[in-house]
Amino acid sequence: MASREPAPGPAAYDPSEESVWRPLRLLLGAMDDDIARVYADAALDGIRPTHVMELLRLHARGPMTITELAASVHLTHSAVSQKVAALRKAGMVRTVPGADARTKRVALTAKSRRVMPRLAAEWQATEQALVELEAELPYPLSRVVADIGQALERRGFHDRITALLAQDPAWQ
Repeated sequence: MASREPAPGPAAYDPSEESVWRPLRLLLGAMDDDIARVYADAALDGIRPTHVMELLRLHARGPMTITELAASVHLTHSAVSQKVAALRKAGMVRTVPGADARTKRVALTAKSRRVMPRLAAEWQATEQALVELEAELPYPLSRVVADIGQALERRGFHDRITALLAQDPAWQ
């Protein structure tokens, strides 16, 4: 005898279908995909747009602990640790002994040092392309970000969310 699954009921309301910020996330993802295509076109294997800042930082400042690298790029230790693991797997970084036996420092490999001029050139070209793009807009994104930052200094995002949740019976 075949088992039957219950017939689906009415679809539940999905609040994620309505999003003010999702278009921005999709736009940024598409732009990162275009940068990744630049790397693929140039046969820069193992390089992802999300890793370039860390590679450039290591090139400019030399070997750093994960904690130091995370602080320098304003990311969490966990996020940078994951990036370092991926970069190590791609042969772009290695760990070297630190100042004492308890620490390790992340260092560039010869492979990554060879592509640093190209990564720096791409970074600068990307920044220039963004400047050109913003010149076409009536209200540049960099200004939007600065304005949002100022508004959040006046009243934080956490406070805004919790004030709204305090009024929502579903949250109680």
